Amino acid sequence: MTKILVTRSSMPSYEEYCEEIKDLWESHWLTNMGVKHKKLQEELEAYLGISHVALYTNGHLALENAIASLNLPTGGEVITTPFTFASTTHAIVRNGLVPVFCDIKEDDYTIDTVKLEQLITDKTVAIVPVHVYGNMCDVEEIDRIAKKYGLKVIYDAAHAFGVKYKGVSAACFGDASMFSFHATKVFNTIEGGCVCFKDDKFVTLLNDMKNFGIHGPESVQYVGGNAKMNEFQAAMGICNLRHLNDEIAKRKRVVEKYRSRLEGVEGIKLSSIQKDVESNYAYFPVVFDGYKYTRNEVFEKLAAVGIGARKYFYPLTNSFECYRNYPTAGTKKTPIAQHMALRVLTLPLYADLSLEDVDRICDVILGE
Repeated sequence: MTKILVTRSSMPSYEEYCEEIKDLWESHWLTNMGVKHKKLQEELEAYLGISHVALYTNGHLALENAIASLNLPTGGEVITTPFTFASTTHAIVRNGLVPVFCDIKEDDYTIDTVKLEQLITDKTVAIVPVHVYGNMCDVEEIDRIAKKYGLKVIYDAAHAFGVKYKGVSAACFGDASMFSFHATKVFNTIEGGCVCFKDDKFVTLLNDMKNFGIHGPESVQYVGGNAKMNEFQAAMGICNLRHLNDEIAKRKRVVEKYRSRLEGVEGIKLSSIQKDVESNYAYFPVVFDGYKYTRNEVFEKLAAVGIGARKYFYPLTNSFECYRNYPTAGTKKTPIAQHMALRVLTLPLYADLSLEDVDRICDVILGE
C-alpha cells in the first residue's frame, strides 16, 4: 500500500517552472536580488497588503534579522511561547536576549495573553508571539499590551501565510512579521522566508543585514551577513503564488473531511475554529486526551501501515538540552503547553491528499 507522508510540497508543473527560470540562462543572474527576487517581492507586497517585504534564504534568518533590526538591549527579556519550532527560541537567544516562556491557550494553542501580561517586568523589551497551525494569536490584545508597556512585537508567522483576521493579512500586525517559505509550508520557495513591516526606516537596514552591509562596489556601511534569497527560489515562489488560493481550497477540503470523521469522538480534541479568522489550513493537529489509545500509540499504529504523522510541537523548546541552564527554562511554568505537547499529533495534510486517504488514516485512528 502506498505510503502517506505527513506533508508533501506544493509545486507548479515542471513546464511552468522551466518557463519561469528560462531567462536565467540568458542573464546568468542567479542571486543578489535579481529580476525574479524583485518580482516576487512586489507580488508578495500586493498579495499580503503590506508596505514592505524583505526576502530571505530561509525563515529562521528572517526572524533573527527582524529581531536584530529593533536594536533591543543585550540581556533584555523577550516573552514568547515554548509551543513552537526550535527556530523561534534560537532566534531570540542568538540575538543576546533572554526568552521568557509564556503558557498557551487550550483552544487554539496560541500564547495566553492574560499570562503574558503577568510576565512583564522592567527587563521585558519585546514579545515574540507565534501563530500556530494557521491559528492566529489574539493580535488586538497583544497590541494593547505592547502599547501599554512600550514593547516591540515581532510575530513568528511561519504557519500563517495567507491567513487573515477580520480581512487583514497576518503580515500587517506587530512591528514585523516573519513568514517561512520552507518546502513544507502552505506557500514555499523551496527554502526561504520573509520579514513584513510598515516602517520605511527598516528597508535599508534589513537589506544591509542580509547582504553584508554592501552599498556599492567600494562601500560597506554595515556589519551584515548573507541571507539573500536566490533567483531559483524566487522563481518557485512566483509560480506557487499563482496557485496558492486553489491550494488552500484543496487543503480546506481535507480538513473538513478530517473533522467529519473525528469531531465529537470521546478523547479526541480538535483545534477550535477561530472567529473572524480566515485560515490557510496549514496543519491538522489532534490532541489525544483520554482516548482509547495514547498519542504515541496512535503514532505507532499509523507508522505500522505506512502513514506518517508528527509530534508537533514536541518537545517544548523550554525543555531543550541547550536551555537547561537558563533561569527561565523548564516546563513547570507552562503546564498547558506541556500537556498538549505530550498529547498532540499533526496528521498528514497537503493539497493533493485524497479524501480516500483521509478515510484510511481515520480508520486506523478509530480502529475501524
